[in-house]
Amino acid sequence: MRWKWRSAPAIDRVALMLDSLDGLSVGDALGAQFFIMGRSLSGLRAGNPPLGQWDWTDDTEMACSVVAELQRRQQIDQDRLAAGFARRFSPERDYGHATVTTLRRIRDGKPWRETASAAFEGQGSCGNGAAMRVAPLGAYYADDPQRAVAEAIRSAQVTHMNPDGVTGAVAVAVAAAQAAHARSAQTPTAPTEFLSCVLDRLEPGETTQGIHRARTLLGTTIAEAAHELGNGSRVKAQDTVPFALWAAATHLDNYPAAIAACIEADGDIDTTCAITGGIVAAYTGTATENGVPQNWLAAREPLPSWLTMIDRSRR
Repeated sequence: MRWKWRSAPAIDRVALMLDSLDGLSVGDALGAQFFIMGRSLSGLRAGNPPLGQWDWTDDTEMACSVVAELQRRQQIDQDRLAAGFARRFSPERDYGHATVTTLRRIRDGKPWRETASAAFEGQGSCGNGAAMRVAPLGAYYADDPQRAVAEAIRSAQVTHMNPDGVTGAVAVAVAAAQAAHARSAQTPTAPTEFLSCVLDRLEPGETTQGIHRARTLLGTTIAEAAHELGNGSRVKAQDTVPFALWAAATHLDNYPAAIAACIEADGDIDTTCAITGGIVAAYTGTATENGVPQNWLAAREPLPSWLTMIDRSRR
């Protein structure tokens, strides 16, 4: 099913990207709260989110580097992105062991192509890290799906050379681009059509098979979808992206419901919330009734100070 673009007014790429970043980072930070004992999903759904500041994780830190690169260059320069990831990463942000090793080697001067290709005995990483950070990139290219695919691949390869890891990033970027375009064109998208349009841009593989399966599970319960698709517990694109896209397609017009679905599914909660949140916020924004709640934004730890160069007044 080839993606059919409807006419839309001129888009503000940066505003869409920043809305997606807010959705990603709030999802990441809130999801991470549910690794702490005593957090209540029923309380969240009743309008009582966790108290205190919500610290974000590596999902947000790496997404901010992607956003900064697009803001400065309007495209992904892989050498610059790799250097940015390596320079800015903080291990206490809950990076995976393999990613820490990769980024430290890049920081020490090893070429990123060599380092990323050598991971996992030469297979490259198929982890969910490339997917967790890419939704804002997709939103940025809302008017150009082919460019969204190409730049998502470039952003992924810096750390994830395995085809499934790359496909996971492409799937999330295309989903976010489609969500942002539907918002700009003011055209609702049915869940089945939404996933079909994503699948149309993907190469065959295990991650793609999982998204095909997600499409058949639309309308089922969160528990069944997570059981069939995975919830990120293996920290692979294959068992993370299909459920995250299922949640986004199911709740595209309701950010709080989409995040609650990811929390209920358990597993790698901060990452599924980041992926789903970045896609859904590209559609809902932050200033709508079912968009990113303002009190959630206020609770999220401020984004890194080095990102303040981005002119958020353009919203």
